[in-house]
Amino acid sequence: MTIDYRSDTFTKPTPGMLQAMLAAETGDDVFGEDPGVNRLEAMMADFFGKAAALYCPSGTMSNQVAIKAHTLPGDEVICSHLAHVYIYEGGGIAFNAGAQVRPLTGERGMISAAEVAAAINPDDVHKARTSLVCLENTANRGGGCCYDWEEILQIRAVCREHGLRLHLDGARLFNALIATRQDPKAYGETFDSISVCLNKGMGCPMGSVLLGGTEFIREARRIRKKLGGGLRQAGYMAATGIYAMENHLQRLEEDHQHAKQIAHTLLEKNFTGHMLPVETNILIFEVAGDWTPASFAAHLEKESIRVMPISGTQVRMVTHLDVTREMVDRTCEIISLM
Repeated sequence: MTIDYRSDTFTKPTPGMLQAMLAAETGDDVFGEDPGVNRLEAMMADFFGKAAALYCPSGTMSNQVAIKAHTLPGDEVICSHLAHVYIYEGGGIAFNAGAQVRPLTGERGMISAAEVAAAINPDDVHKARTSLVCLENTANRGGGCCYDWEEILQIRAVCREHGLRLHLDGARLFNALIATRQDPKAYGETFDSISVCLNKGMGCPMGSVLLGGTEFIREARRIRKKLGGGLRQAGYMAATGIYAMENHLQRLEEDHQHAKQIAHTLLEKNFTGHMLPVETNILIFEVAGDWTPASFAAHLEKESIRVMPISGTQVRMVTHLDVTREMVDRTCEIISLM
């Protein structure tokens, strides 16, 4: 038995999810005739209080579609220097939207209203036009940390003052909602667009949903088509998203508790250096002494436990629905013996 902490994207569909797929009604979504996709989009729009939604194959696509819809070529996008849209989407902002990025240092992948305000370019023909701010919640490279709601509102106020759009990369927004008990509809009111992944903590084999206003989603659908993201009989996949929303949302708290349990064990070891605060399902920590991230990962691999070195000093572990309490207990036992 292998215990895989490399990412929450390694989950397999649960038996109930597989049954939902088998029972799914399908049609051609490019024609707007897939009942499963239509139901999922309506469910997600209602959950976040947005007017419309668009089902996409991946979070990268939903982010890139949103950025393209919000910007013109030559515009500038403000985000954290650790943001997924900046460092993990293949240069997509430049490739797809023809825009450039103003990366801000921030803290743990999160940026502040003051930093955003200071980074907005003046109305000067020598400068790129600042048009969009992208936040990420939870922040992956920040160890799954969650934005303070008041900071988000302050960033929203800066955007409104300067006529900027505000997009949320909510790849793990469901984790943030469970951890903070925040209202999803408040997010819908605050952000112009939101991308939420179903193929991470929610356990689906694929899929992300982009949320926004009616006209924004109409344009996003056109962009999705240009990027090759038009879906045909996607109801089989949409059924997994519906099932996850009905069955997997509240159980994310288990993943958070598992991550904290592993963190507690790691912090008792003298080879564990700085660890980012564990707020949700991601642990990022330094290893020191006789261990390197590579040797630490190799040692655990021998015990059929997989983790991910992410730098010359850091390791990442992510808990998810395929990691049981018994697996966590075994992991902690192995770490305790190192």
